[in-house]
Amino acid sequence: MIKASYQKYVLNFKRPSGTSRGVLTEKETWFILLEKDGKKGIGECGILRTLSIDDRPDYEDKLKWVCQNIHLGKEKLWEAMMEFPSIQFGIEQAFLSLEAENPFLLFPSEFTKSEQSIFINGLVWMGDEDYMKQQIDEKLANGFKCIKLKIGAIDFQKELDLLRFIRTNFDAETIEIRVDANGAFDLTEALDKLNQLSGFELHSIEQPITKNNTDRMAELCKQTPFPIALDEELIGVFSLEEKEALLKKIKPQYIILKPSLVGGFRGAEEWIALAEKYKIGWWITSALESNIGLNAIAQWTFTLQNPMPQGLGTGALYTNNFDCPLEVKSGQLWYEERKKWDTSQLNFK
Repeated sequence: MIKASYQKYVLNFKRPSGTSRGVLTEKETWFILLEKDGKKGIGECGILRTLSIDDRPDYEDKLKWVCQNIHLGKEKLWEAMMEFPSIQFGIEQAFLSLEAENPFLLFPSEFTKSEQSIFINGLVWMGDEDYMKQQIDEKLANGFKCIKLKIGAIDFQKELDLLRFIRTNFDAETIEIRVDANGAFDLTEALDKLNQLSGFELHSIEQPITKNNTDRMAELCKQTPFPIALDEELIGVFSLEEKEALLKKIKPQYIILKPSLVGGFRGAEEWIALAEKYKIGWWITSALESNIGLNAIAQWTFTLQNPMPQGLGTGALYTNNFDCPLEVKSGQLWYEERKKWDTSQLNFK
């Protein structure tokens, strides 16, 4: 008999982190805790306020329902939570964790043996020009070969100046630059802005315009001078048929998959299969989870063997994260077996 409960936890940012949708100072997350025959399992259900499709008033009621009906098992619960992708992700993790010998070792591999790493991009948060420059310098000093800049919140000309500053010092062979507009560009100005950005040899731009403007996004993907990656556009697209229709219509160059926002591993793997069918590139990104969710995503991501830099470097953002074996070194995410977990804040040992 499995016993299930859930617990809320508020993660505090070390410093306010800016996106085009506002500034984040804290992030709520929930944990599903399972117990059976003396063994324990844990899964993280992380929502991003205003972005997650399951940022709804009945969220906690659904968590309660899952815990009361845990006997239904992983598959049936996952199906029942179709409109709550972050809970689907938590369910998957919690059951994998319960079944594993070590509750934090979900996908044993060369990664979890500290033999191989995952290349990641270094994330540069929005802020004033000096702050963004400072972050860029830090990422380069820390050995990142790929950086991702959040754009769309400060003056566009200043953002172009920042990109010019990087490219004056580092060519595209030395540093790959990805930018993420988080839907900030006006529909009528987007193509003009893409043309201005194209002079900086960027790898790609995420979500240049807001989601649900599929006609315009399809036009942009056709006309763009450099690759467009869909991110928010994938949120709230639940069925396989809807997913396929979206990719066939927009024909993006890339899609970006956050398990917490697209239905966990299973939801993400459906997107990956379709992307490969239509020759669309993809990579995995975390969605500001704690180290518990990030650990699960990183271990799973390694098994996919995608050589591109992944977006998994967010573990150091919080003052009250959980000590864990994940460590970023020289632009790579490593799993240091010698480092131990500390989840005592959750009373999970």
